[in-house]
Amino acid sequence: MTARRSFDPERRLLIRTRRRITAQVAAVFSLAIALLGTLVYCVVVDEQDATARRDLAVAAMSAPMDHPPPCIWLFELRADTVRSSPGAPESLPVRETLDRVAADGRTRVEVEEVGGHTYLVRTQRRGDVPLQAVMDLYYPVTERQRLLRTLCGAEVAALLAALLIGQVLARRAIAPLGEALDRQRRFTADVSHELRSPLTRLHVRAQLAARRLRREPDPLLVVGDVDRLVTGIGQLGEVIEDLLLSTQLRRRRRPFGPADLAALAEESADAEAARAGQRGVTIDLRRGPGDHVVCGAPSALRRVISALLDNALRHTSAGGHIWVTVCSGPETVQLSVRDDGVGLDPHDGERLLARDVGAPHSGGLGIGLALVSEVMDAHGGTIDVDGRPGAGATFTICLPRAGPDPAPRLPRIFLPQQARSERNRTPEATASGPGDASL
Repeated sequence: MTARRSFDPERRLLIRTRRRITAQVAAVFSLAIALLGTLVYCVVVDEQDATARRDLAVAAMSAPMDHPPPCIWLFELRADTVRSSPGAPESLPVRETLDRVAADGRTRVEVEEVGGHTYLVRTQRRGDVPLQAVMDLYYPVTERQRLLRTLCGAEVAALLAALLIGQVLARRAIAPLGEALDRQRRFTADVSHELRSPLTRLHVRAQLAARRLRREPDPLLVVGDVDRLVTGIGQLGEVIEDLLLSTQLRRRRRPFGPADLAALAEESADAEAARAGQRGVTIDLRRGPGDHVVCGAPSALRRVISALLDNALRHTSAGGHIWVTVCSGPETVQLSVRDDGVGLDPHDGERLLARDVGAPHSGGLGIGLALVSEVMDAHGGTIDVDGRPGAGATFTICLPRAGPDPAPRLPRIFLPQQARSERNRTPEATASGPGDASL
């Protein structure tokens, strides 16, 4: 729950950004549709008005009084008497306008509201007779209202479509940002986990060396501790370099080289010996007969073993034991780390290997075990989890055994640091041979 809450501000930022993009896309689409609809409406209204005025002018000049065009009525003023077309409304003509044209002879075209209806009225002289042509605008006005409703409906539909399109575009636009934030979170979690164990080991060894110097001022007596500190600092440098290059290494293809899993296990157990001694925990290393060479990246495999030992140490109380066993088969090499600590539910095995899991044996986020799973996947290996509550837990990794001339594998992550690992390897790990060791 704590991890999820820490990501909430980033998630809220992504959601706000996605909504902002959606609103902007919808606004642009809606504005474009609104401008287009306004233009269409204005063009249609202007065309209707021009057509009505033209038809009315033709009717006023040449249409017969008894048979005018549809929806048009004609009125003549003769000796103060008005003659009208058949079927003309009783509220027409507009007598005031007709009288003014009769007086001054000027042609007038106006829109008049008479008896609750809208008319286009043209008053002019036909010869010497004042004449008024009137057109009912009911049908043009109805068509305009229908067009306006259609345009409004189109605007609403366009707005909904724009929201949908904006949502899709926003999700696609935000996806890379979300992936970048996720990679940043993963990198931060990896760094916090990967650096904790090496720094703890260096701190413990530095404390032991300082105590020995205070008790026995002879520097020759702490040469071994200083050598281990130098080796640990070199390994810490490898961890930092691999973490900084992790993104590039996932994309590059680098061949693996041979790595002695037993020697790496002895290095890791020796590095954790001081911390285990402070906790009152005994680490036993058991090596099976034969060689235990696999094809992989030594720096990555060393961190796998360190992560398993760190997990075991954090869940083993004082007086407990940790057993590290390495054995080889015809085609694979197995390494198991078993403890007699708090144990775990065997049904939680898969959950322990996932990120952001707070299972009992994971000690929090489970980043270390998730990294173990990722490294095993990159090396073509497997990891099994077994245990019972209160009876300890066992983590077993299985890797393909390297042949005499192994074909290079193409990893997805982790840069091989074989030369540097060989240079930094402790004399004790190099000189170790088959058998059992207790640290």
